[in-house]
Amino acid sequence: MAEVAPQPLSLPSGLLELCALLGAPQDKLRGLEQVAPTRGGRSLPSLEPEVLSVFVPPFTSGEDSQVAGAGGGTLGKGRRRSFRKRRDKPRAEPPRDLQGHSRGPDLEGVSIPGGVDLLALPQLCFPGGVCAAWEPKEDHVHFLVLTDVCGNRTYGVVAQYHRPLHDEYCFYSGKTHWELSRPSAGTAGCFVPFAVCVVSRFPYYNALKDCLSCLLTHLKLCKDFEVDNHIKDFAARLSLIPSPPPGPLHLMFNMKPLQVVFPSRADPESPIVDLDLHLPLLCFRPEKVLQILTCILTEQRVVFFSSDWALLTLVAECFMVYLHPLRWQHTFVPILSRQMLDFVMAPTSFLMGCHLDHFEEVSKEADGLVLIDIDRGSVTCPESPNNNLGIPEVPLAAAQEFIQRVQSLQLHRELHLAHLSSSTDLNEGRARRRAWQQTLNCRVQQITLHLLVSIFREVKNHLNYEHRVFNSEEFLKTRAAGDQPFYRQVLDTYMFHSFLKARLSRTMDAFARMDRDTQSEEDRENGMLISPRRPTVEKMALRKPPALPLAHRRMVVSMPNLQDIALPELPPRNLSLRVMGSSHCQSSSLALNVAPKCTYTFKIPEIHFPLVRQCVQAYYADFAGLLSKAMGLLAPDNSLLLARYFYLRGIVHLMQGQLLSALLDFQNLYKTDLGIFPADLVKGTMAAMSTAERAQAERTPELKRLITEVLDKLGQAPKADDTVKNFELPKKHMQLDDFVKRVQESGIVKDTDIICRLFTALTVGQQKQIDPETFKDFYNCWKETEAEAQEVSLPSLVMDHLDKNECVYKLSSSVKTNCGVGKIAMTQKRLFLLTEGRPGYVEISTFRNIEEVKSTMVAFLLLRIPTLKIKMVSKKEVFEANLKSECDLWHLMVKEMWAGRKLADDYKDPQFVQQALTNVLLMDAVVGALQSPGAIYAASKLSYFDKMRTEMPLAVPKTTSETLKHKINPSAGEPGPQAVEVLLYTPGHLDPAEKVEDAHPKLWCALSGGKVIVFDASSWTVHQHCFRVGSSRVNCMVMADQSQVWVGSEDAAIYIISVHSVSCNKQLTEHRAAVTGLAAPAGGRPSELYSCSVDGTVLAWDVSSLRVTGRFQLPCGGLTAISLHSSHLWCCAGSSIVEVTARGVLRQQLRINGGHPEVQASFLGLQILPEQEQLWAACAGHSELYIWSLGDLARPPESVRLPDCSEISCMIRVKRQIWVGGAGPSQGRPRGKIYVIDADQRTVAKELLAHVDCVRTLCSAEGRYVLSGSGPEEGKIAIWKVE
Repeated sequence: MAEVAPQPLSLPSGLLELCALLGAPQDKLRGLEQVAPTRGGRSLPSLEPEVLSVFVPPFTSGEDSQVAGAGGGTLGKGRRRSFRKRRDKPRAEPPRDLQGHSRGPDLEGVSIPGGVDLLALPQLCFPGGVCAAWEPKEDHVHFLVLTDVCGNRTYGVVAQYHRPLHDEYCFYSGKTHWELSRPSAGTAGCFVPFAVCVVSRFPYYNALKDCLSCLLTHLKLCKDFEVDNHIKDFAARLSLIPSPPPGPLHLMFNMKPLQVVFPSRADPESPIVDLDLHLPLLCFRPEKVLQILTCILTEQRVVFFSSDWALLTLVAECFMVYLHPLRWQHTFVPILSRQMLDFVMAPTSFLMGCHLDHFEEVSKEADGLVLIDIDRGSVTCPESPNNNLGIPEVPLAAAQEFIQRVQSLQLHRELHLAHLSSSTDLNEGRARRRAWQQTLNCRVQQITLHLLVSIFREVKNHLNYEHRVFNSEEFLKTRAAGDQPFYRQVLDTYMFHSFLKARLSRTMDAFARMDRDTQSEEDRENGMLISPRRPTVEKMALRKPPALPLAHRRMVVSMPNLQDIALPELPPRNLSLRVMGSSHCQSSSLALNVAPKCTYTFKIPEIHFPLVRQCVQAYYADFAGLLSKAMGLLAPDNSLLLARYFYLRGIVHLMQGQLLSALLDFQNLYKTDLGIFPADLVKGTMAAMSTAERAQAERTPELKRLITEVLDKLGQAPKADDTVKNFELPKKHMQLDDFVKRVQESGIVKDTDIICRLFTALTVGQQKQIDPETFKDFYNCWKETEAEAQEVSLPSLVMDHLDKNECVYKLSSSVKTNCGVGKIAMTQKRLFLLTEGRPGYVEISTFRNIEEVKSTMVAFLLLRIPTLKIKMVSKKEVFEANLKSECDLWHLMVKEMWAGRKLADDYKDPQFVQQALTNVLLMDAVVGALQSPGAIYAASKLSYFDKMRTEMPLAVPKTTSETLKHKINPSAGEPGPQAVEVLLYTPGHLDPAEKVEDAHPKLWCALSGGKVIVFDASSWTVHQHCFRVGSSRVNCMVMADQSQVWVGSEDAAIYIISVHSVSCNKQLTEHRAAVTGLAAPAGGRPSELYSCSVDGTVLAWDVSSLRVTGRFQLPCGGLTAISLHSSHLWCCAGSSIVEVTARGVLRQQLRINGGHPEVQASFLGLQILPEQEQLWAACAGHSELYIWSLGDLARPPESVRLPDCSEISCMIRVKRQIWVGGAGPSQGRPRGKIYVIDADQRTVAKELLAHVDCVRTLCSAEGRYVLSGSGPEEGKIAIWKVE
């Protein structure tokens, strides 16, 4: 079989892509020699610039490149390093000196990076032309952004400086060393500008400006023939500096005399910020900044103007950073030379920049432009046909908050440093300046990001993630009238479309993190809910009453908003596992006092010249050595910096050609921080390896798994769906499946079971399909009444009687009752009468207080009027209302709410009330849509809880009711329930550096398919919505220390989640089979942790370094659980329990024999009770517990049979009790059960009817509560009190 040839490896480029020297051509300079002696009053002609020299990495010779690559696979083809030219076009001809002799290689072999147009570069480096001067001018710098045909950007920094033209000091003469720093015009004649341009893939504006400033000090003091060498050495240095990986590690390089810092990006998705973000705030008032941001968000044709070329790019780039994570996707040319002014005539969106001298010319020649004068701080917008400004205003509330926050910034460094002593060291002063700027940049970014979150926060309420639908029309309807022009324009832009893709993909970017961290208390309570759009009593009190009287409005709300209700009668906070302080995070606070994250600096070693292979290899060896030394000095738990060092050392090893060493570093990075793992580079490295190297890598256990993970899994990863659809009404008949999809897309409701009942209701007496007209009528009825509900307000007198989180969900027409004339109002808690005339409040009843509901006919004269009668438990008087045609509907709705309330009380599950509200509102919409005699009968098909209460009365046993405290639904907002696989409670830890809510205790809930949801256990509200750890079933979780949660998965990986950021960037891949157990020593901060897999492998881990410190194999296999007791491991391995030492030496092996020959199933779990010296164990699928005495393990175990138990699935120890979860029959139906066993008496103390489905998992919360999770039929979590 033929050997597969290794593929060339594209090595990561350094900071430098290209360096060029530019200036006027030699023949034009000779013409100036005739002008220079006659200086008197004569202006010097303008010259056309051209590229004089180009330097492109690599800078070692071809032979050196071949030697360097010989030992490490094919590392890429060598390229020509440089050329120098004298013609006006970069043609393929050899550059020549003044005598006509060839001075270097021809241009044919020079590889110019993409995006760099050498024909346009001179104009951009001299946008105002090459103007010789009689007096020497100061050096100045400006910045470029270059874009290739694919839209990829590169960044240029240009430094212009002047050289004298006189023969004695001529730049090209090569005769005299220019020793004067600023020669006078009398001795040097005129002065000619030259420019050095550095092009990089990274926007290091300040750092490259510093580098060029250092270079200019050398160029001014060198001879003609030395210029190229100086620039080449300078370019070579930059090309050897790698870009720092995302995170807190910055790189520092000594450019002499300056120490230049290259900052890293905050995370892989964030931009590099190496400029002063407060520049626009110095140039524009906050109101103008908002106006400019609006112009960019609405994708206008924007032109910046300034008399300073540098400000054009810097200010434009600041606005790009302000809008992150939204990204400008159109033409971006922040500097236009005078020859490029016709670019502003382009008809599409663009952002460009011109010199202020061209302001009048551009404003006259081009229509529809937004002209921004940086120098004057003014914005000129195009006028719309009706003479109003065509640029909408930012939503008012967000704008006011932004302005106040900007005004609170300290933008003047002098005020900040006034109290400090003067720095006597140049680099120390620069370090102070960087620290101040870093802090200010962080605050500016937080303010602008908060502005974006304020503007777009509620977009997520109108998204359907399953079908990737955004309901733009419904979103617009929820916006204030004055804000709608802004949103209508923004919603049609490419920027917003990309933003939607990220939201629908649940990307955890800067926007998502800010949205999560600035949620109000109410938002956190509604965290699992789809769309909290209904005005609560509290919100009504904050707004003005509508223009129309309340009598003319009909109150109904949308389904997706039902689940946002926090029922006061079952307050979640009363179930808090921890009493927190009274100070909470105030998201509305104007001061976003977010301290910048701590950063670290790594100093790159010196680069020695001449630049031959030996010097380059010595540089890389020093680099790798310094990184290894820094890694050795790190604290064991500082994985954040360790990952960055692994990344950099892997890159350095690649540059050295040491592919195996590089892969070992990347393997360590893979388990330390997945967020910065360079998957494509690792795949390329593997492809570049020879057969012998690949075989050696396969023989290395650590690398073998990495190869499998990267090549196999990453290669099989399907392309992510990034489509975005807008909701449209159906145009053809729908069967059930299509109807379910359409309703979910509409945002009305997502629960599949409810939609199926709705389908039944809408197809009563018809074929089982729904026509487009029926769907349209139903949808319009729903949305029409939903829109009306937004504008309704209640009188203050009425609101005083209601809880602040109550909403009016239904309002009758004006009816006569035995309490007066008025409208009956329904909230999630009660019924009340809104009396007419002088608005008043009459309490009818809470749903909990209702005893009976009847619909009767009452005679009045010759008429029989339909009347609703409600009998209360605490009142003798029966409430009567002559509802007439509405009576039957109200009868259905009140009974459904009454039944939902009763079941919610019985099962301690507030979701029942929310689901009952869903049913009630669907009944109302169905009746409104059908408008037929059978509409009430159709609506009755949605009466779910009333039928459950009357047809299948399941009494909740007293013991269960007393022990059960609360239920929560982690699948809320999903199409259906999902199995709760594993639960883990982690106590809170107060840390002054953290936000208060991050210190709360948390409940980690693993659902099917690797999904994890995190609840704040102080209030049982969602702390972090669903994120994934792989795509396989989660088998176990444990808290490794205060900052890590380890998750064992069916895919054989251990995922490590950061408790503080609630993100997973680490995974351990040493297991080869499903990870089934994790064990940490009880109490304190564990330094070692054990994991086991189903193939019998047990690994010991150092928690700080994430390294395997021990490994052994149990011969029996089938390992399902592991427990640590007295430094020994107890393992459930098939049909036996084995005790081994921490190093794998077998001590005991327990089996069920003799008295229990029928037991053949494998053990699923065990618990050790040290005080009682007992070992309790359970077998899968059986209903008995087995108890061994630790003092006499040779004696056969005792057994405890669980009554009415068909299977056991989990068990935990809580104090002196054993809690066992499983399933068994109850009242003729299978139910999930929990058995509480007294360990001392060895008897069942309680039998709890826990769930509709089997109990899958149990966990303890500080010994005060036990939490149970059920299977996929119910998918809920129950919270039980421990006695």
